[in-house]
Amino acid sequence: MLRAFLRSSRPAAAPTADDEADVLLDAPDDRLAPALVAAARGEYGPVAALLAGTRENAEWEHRDRYATRLAAFARSRSEWLDHWHATAPDDPGALLVRAQLAVDRCWDSPARAELLHQVGPAVTAATEAGGPDPVPWRVALDTARGAHAGHAEFERLWEQAVRRSPHHYGCHVAALEYLSAASPRAHRECLDFAETAAQDAPEDALVRALPMRAVFACLPRDGGEVPGVDRARLDAAADRAIALSAAFPAEDPWPAELRNLLTYVLLRLERPRDAAEQLRLTGPYATSFPWDRDTDDPLGRFLQVRGNVRAAVRSPG
Repeated sequence: MLRAFLRSSRPAAAPTADDEADVLLDAPDDRLAPALVAAARGEYGPVAALLAGTRENAEWEHRDRYATRLAAFARSRSEWLDHWHATAPDDPGALLVRAQLAVDRCWDSPARAELLHQVGPAVTAATEAGGPDPVPWRVALDTARGAHAGHAEFERLWEQAVRRSPHHYGCHVAALEYLSAASPRAHRECLDFAETAAQDAPEDALVRALPMRAVFACLPRDGGEVPGVDRARLDAAADRAIALSAAFPAEDPWPAELRNLLTYVLLRLERPRDAAEQLRLTGPYATSFPWDRDTDDPLGRFLQVRGNVRAAVRSPG
């Protein structure tokens, strides 16, 4: 269930069969994997226990990632979630996953804004049951962004989110994307927000990589650097993320998305040797984000990029 099925692409440096055989796309960690296997059998107990544990231990970054992945799974296999909610309708974990699923189902629709207004009760139920949990408020922030909520409403939700967890990465990403969407040319303001959040965060917090995420959000789709921003700020954002990446074990699925995104940004900044090091640390763990920004075959794109980077760093000069 977890191993990727590779599709052919037309890379400049074609991956070998050995390269492809060991690459996993969006691989779950050792805690999420058995919960997904149980959900595939229609059992919600391991999922409920997993999310209850993240709540009890205030593991908000894990809870956010697990809820997002479980909702993605439920888009095609929702029987376990329906049974869970019918059995325990007030369970905060079930309400969180249901809210995330409701938002996900609206997101790609041309009528997204209108549809997101309709899922408001599911999101409100999750926030009311969440207590100290910031993750339902991240869902609420995403919902507000997709529904084109005004600044006052977004600020109200933001206040509730940071009151619960002042350094939660997901909530900061939601706020960053709202700022970017509201003012597409406000690159400096986005970096100001991200840099302030990173400076105030603990050394091992994912939000330390927010400036790098801001660089990604501001990169022109058609190539080139971020207009109106000093190159030194872009490199400093990447360097901060490199330091955070170094704090995690190599070839671990947990920091894989951070390292995939960092690789993307480093290549856009024309730093192939630093990108090669991130690919080494990433090992076999490809993630759909950010490669799905440019293609509907993120795994093929990852393999293409990896092959090109390896060829570039091997070539003299």
